[in-house]
Amino acid sequence: MKASTLGELKESGWESISVKEEIRKNLIQKMRSGEELFPGILGYDKTVIPQVQHALLSRHDMILLGLRGQAKTRMLRLLVNFLDEYIPIVKGSEINDDPLNPLSKYAKELVEEKGDDTPIDWLHRSYRYGEKLATPDTTVADLIGDIDPIKAATKKLTLADQNVINFGLIPRTNRGIFVINELPDLQPRIQVALLNIMQERDIQIRGFNVRIPLDVSMAFSANPEDYTNRGNIITPLKDRIDSQIITHYPKELGVGIDITRQEAWQERESGIKIHIPDLYREVIEKAAFEARESEYVDQKSGVSTRMTITALEQVVSSAERRAILNNEKETTVRIADLYHMVPALTGKIELVYEGEQEGAISVAKHILGKAVSKMFKTHFPDPQAKAEDKKSTYKEIMDWFADGNEISISDTISNKEYEKSLNRVEGLKELVQSQVREADSSELLIWMDFVLEALYQNSMLSKQDLDDQTLYTDMLGSMFSSLGDIDEEGYDEFE
Repeated sequence: MKASTLGELKESGWESISVKEEIRKNLIQKMRSGEELFPGILGYDKTVIPQVQHALLSRHDMILLGLRGQAKTRMLRLLVNFLDEYIPIVKGSEINDDPLNPLSKYAKELVEEKGDDTPIDWLHRSYRYGEKLATPDTTVADLIGDIDPIKAATKKLTLADQNVINFGLIPRTNRGIFVINELPDLQPRIQVALLNIMQERDIQIRGFNVRIPLDVSMAFSANPEDYTNRGNIITPLKDRIDSQIITHYPKELGVGIDITRQEAWQERESGIKIHIPDLYREVIEKAAFEARESEYVDQKSGVSTRMTITALEQVVSSAERRAILNNEKETTVRIADLYHMVPALTGKIELVYEGEQEGAISVAKHILGKAVSKMFKTHFPDPQAKAEDKKSTYKEIMDWFADGNEISISDTISNKEYEKSLNRVEGLKELVQSQVREADSSELLIWMDFVLEALYQNSMLSKQDLDDQTLYTDMLGSMFSSLGDIDEEGYDEFE
């Protein structure tokens, strides 16, 4: 049973420790027990997480530097798990006063008046975390506090009384963790107000010749481009942040796939079962890797992992829509669905000048096409390799198209029509069966569809996007047809 008065708290043997020592103690305990320290954070096991551990063990204030979508805020919010589940505070205290070491005038007067009968509340760790997104309109009063004339008038106090202070976010997180996101966006004069908290561990409220020694663990997040530019963060504040930790995007395709699988909304309540082949999960993630290397994309802005999450959700929605229209209870993601993730790409990437000239949609399709082509070459012979290899591997398919055949696949075509259309292409099924041994009958059509798109991306087939239709034809035939159209137009003009 928890103590309800100061006297009972003393009898229980409870001892006060600083919040950073509390975090350190609980971190050591979790490490020894083998407990997962940052659940849901993937890809940082050998890089970021060890550095965060070092900072916490050193009782440091820290900053996470990284581009958007690198789980910085999520990691900082998980720090609350290293606090004790409950701590005692003086009942009614605005700044979580320690009953054994009160700071505010309110708490001191209450303890002096009631002694061991001082009432105690127990505060859960979830209430010991504070967070503020740095914005240009953030004020010192928001973070530290200010005089509240309304409180003075209501309580009939003079403005010289400490009880008229309206504490800001940081004092209200006393004995806890306070995080400021996007620190460089904070005005320099506001950054100055943090200096005492970072070094002397106290605050000063305007109009009062009194210091309040706070016990708070500070953490920050920032974009490295903003953080390193002179003028975005004042040097004295940078000097007071003990540990600077660099975050990063997934370094391996598999890690990215796992993150997207964990975060994306895939299990819908529409009663339709949607299969997402591993192949297309790889393509979606590969598109993010390609975007992070693209000359059209502003790499200083970064390509958020949110891009692949929203992309997968768009792809699933496209398959879901098709199943609804065809009154089907089950379907599988196709290449046509993959291209419906373009809005997710255009909304998540910042383009350089050359990219703007090309257009956002063209750049997105270019990136997705490169992802398809590269994933294709990990399973099939490179179509751009030696001519004899290409001829022997893809000859039957290419001959079928060269004979004037074409295939049209609608975005909303039913499963039966989809299978019928793909099976028309001679040699396509046999090629997939010979190259993808692990593909079962349910995935065979997906691979066949994928091969056609990849052959187009490698300039072996021609493709036309006609509203909701995709038309694959022979490359040379398409070129000659175009030339014929030009000749006819020229002849008409001459006539």
